[in-house]
Amino acid sequence: MSGLRIAVVNQKGGTGKTTLALNLAAGLQRRASTLVLDADPQASISQWAAISGKSGQLPAVQAVAQDDVCARIAQGARGHRYVVIDCPPTLRTTMVGDVLNNVDVLLVPIQPSPVDLWASMDISTAVHNTRQRNPQLKAFAVLNQLDSRNVLSRLMHEALAELEFPALRAGLARRAAYRSAAVEGTSVYGLGHRGKAAAHEVEALIEELLQS
Repeated sequence: MSGLRIAVVNQKGGTGKTTLALNLAAGLQRRASTLVLDADPQASISQWAAISGKSGQLPAVQAVAQDDVCARIAQGARGHRYVVIDCPPTLRTTMVGDVLNNVDVLLVPIQPSPVDLWASMDISTAVHNTRQRNPQLKAFAVLNQLDSRNVLSRLMHEALAELEFPALRAGLARRAAYRSAAVEGTSVYGLGHRGKAAAHEVEALIEELLQS
């Protein structure tokens, strides 16, 4: 059986795209074999994995170039139950188009800000267009850097309701654990007690995603 292929993309920088991709993959790895494909030229997720070294705390990470991304996704799905692709922070490349045409699920991390909401309009259009070629594509927003004290954080689900991709109920709060995990070359699961609340959030997100 071919593995589940999940792309994480947002054209706006600083949305927590790589943080979501890495911690999502770490949670999936606890369930079954998981591969991360680093398609972002900034190679942040590869650098993250390099800090980890061979500790075994992170899933396997492979850098991927534009000219073989489709083949690498297919190859990864044959050998792993889950494949997570960290995409470039743009929609205007052939690579991102190729990725979206060859995955099962698209996750879009969005922070509770007007700028992020405006940027999500272009992603909604891209999802609509991609479904002409990949009609089975599922797409979801993942609310990131949530703050319960912030009114916009509480209204984001309503604000995203008109887009081509609904927001998952589970989201990620603004927590130091996500930054600490990156600095230490691990996931929130590898932080022990310090990452417990963040790991609980990631688990809730994964469970909702796998049941969607």
